[in-house]
Amino acid sequence: MHPVVRLEEIYKTYSNGEVQVHAVRGVSLDIHKGEFVAIMGSSGSGKSTLMNVLGCLDRPTRGRYLLDGVDTSHLERNERADLRNQKLGFVFQGFNLLARTTALENVELPMLYSPKRVPASEMRKRALAALKIVGLEERADHLPNQLSGGQQQRVAIARALVNQPQILLADEPTGNLDSKTSVEVMGVFQRLNDQGITIVMVTHELDIAHYCKRNLIVRDGKVVRDEFVTNRSISEVEMQKVRDAEMAAKLTHSS
Repeated sequence: MHPVVRLEEIYKTYSNGEVQVHAVRGVSLDIHKGEFVAIMGSSGSGKSTLMNVLGCLDRPTRGRYLLDGVDTSHLERNERADLRNQKLGFVFQGFNLLARTTALENVELPMLYSPKRVPASEMRKRALAALKIVGLEERADHLPNQLSGGQQQRVAIARALVNQPQILLADEPTGNLDSKTSVEVMGVFQRLNDQGITIVMVTHELDIAHYCKRNLIVRDGKVVRDEFVTNRSISEVEMQKVRDAEMAAKLTHSS
């Protein structure tokens, strides 16, 4: 079985006036169906540029990127947009929900841009199913400002799932969340991954990367470490620790 992602000697160079910025330098890697991968690195390491290439948002300067067997390297802009819509789901740090649009309508949005027209009844059915996956079907008619940060991120995850993508790409998905809500959201990702969904996540937080199965460490545009996670964090276990700590704090306060 071919990998869902194959990068072959990928380079990405930007011109900043007369200065050439080498953001990605000769990265080669495979990601297979069902993996849960964290891309880590400090600011300026190249991890965001690498994620943009994976998301077909940016074309590499040199090298080949095969997404589910399709060579994306020479696709035109509209072809890349169609491929993104069909094969990829995106989750961002800032949620990017439309403020005056319900959770259900936000989740329906990717289907409006699908090359294949989806009937309204099917859109609603699929959007409700995606919200159910993330445990928010009862909040379908709520606006974003009526939802907590964690709930908004779960709506964003449902939106990313609605077109049944090959890969879920998450860019710092817990960056705007407190520690408890971050554990809840990582639980959603772990459950999705357990169902066979491939997830690639950019994060600078080591504790968040421990929820993944594989960590890629990026430095100066290169993958300097590629390792499987040992002693992986499991969201249910970590959430119980949070509850125990909250209970202990309440008992201490009351005494």
